[in-house]
Amino acid sequence: MTDMSLTFDAVAEASPGPKWAARWNRSWPAYEPWFIARGGDNGPDRAACRDAIADHMPELVATYDRLVDLAGGGDRAARFLSTWCPPQYLGGCSLAAVSDGTDVRLVRNYDLSPDLNEGLMLQTAWTGRRVMGMVEFLWGLSDGINDAGLSIALAYGGRTRTGRGFGITTILRYVMETCETVDQALAVLDRVPSHMAYNVVIADAGGNTASVELSPGGGARRMPQAIATNHQSDGSMADRPCFTRTHERHAHLRTLRGAPRSLSHQFRRPPLLQDRYTEGFGTLFTAAYDPRALTLDLILPDGTWSQSLADFREGQRVVTYPSGLAPALPQVAGQVGLPQAAPRPDWTQAARIDWMQVANDYAAGRGRAIESYLPF
Repeated sequence: MTDMSLTFDAVAEASPGPKWAARWNRSWPAYEPWFIARGGDNGPDRAACRDAIADHMPELVATYDRLVDLAGGGDRAARFLSTWCPPQYLGGCSLAAVSDGTDVRLVRNYDLSPDLNEGLMLQTAWTGRRVMGMVEFLWGLSDGINDAGLSIALAYGGRTRTGRGFGITTILRYVMETCETVDQALAVLDRVPSHMAYNVVIADAGGNTASVELSPGGGARRMPQAIATNHQSDGSMADRPCFTRTHERHAHLRTLRGAPRSLSHQFRRPPLLQDRYTEGFGTLFTAAYDPRALTLDLILPDGTWSQSLADFREGQRVVTYPSGLAPALPQVAGQVGLPQAAPRPDWTQAARIDWMQVANDYAAGRGRAIESYLPF
């Protein structure tokens, strides 16, 4: 099995324009079949989606309208970009924010398959405020920092139940565009409903940190320590806890000690660092944010890519991740529909894989090569 790779791009575009449009044209052919297959066309209509943004996040309406125009103005694109009551999507992450009174850091590990991350580091000033972070769903954020020093990151909350709300990455974008402090961010997270359970960690330039658990359909529970993995404290059963090792990672986070600047080094070691890329659960990157210096260190397997809001440099990095061996024996591949000398898989179809089924198969000991789940 060949190694897996992910191309990371750093792009700066103050207002939505040709760079964002080019990214849309590159990514939409993979997102659209995912959206259709997951029932996106059965969700709220276009008018309801825009109304939801206007009701909950009015400061983003002009940006949303501009992005829809750049995406061609189609009905499906408009509904997708709104992320109002979207299809389910999952992931695994570890988060922590630490402050000692003189220094503060927010660090996250992003754990998933290399085929399911956009690899886009984007700097913008869409609403007048400079924002830098890792993009998901083409304009939302999995983590980021703004020019006030507010930093934020998300982790899947471990439950597949959904409610009426927005995709979490759009909510994080909204926080970055409108807030300056942890308290302001918490007020937004209290008010704007998330469609699924997510855990969010926040830090600001004043050294304040917080962690909240978001419930499907709305509600935010404050947590005593600014850490998070992929379960919540309400007594609900986490999704695939043995597979994600969420409780093990969370227990380890509770023991972290040392200066904030050392936090990223601790995230690059087990049990926080994951290497099961073939199973769809490997650490693609570690993002370390410094709210006072307004910087991001994107730590990759082959080195660190440092960026700052004051001196953002566009560029590209191609990262290779070891594929390892799937639990199934190699000769089984031919028995599940993959010829022994199969051509290189069409990974543009990866968005159509049922990754929940993949995870369940591996957790139950029925794992097989990821290629066998691709639609042919």
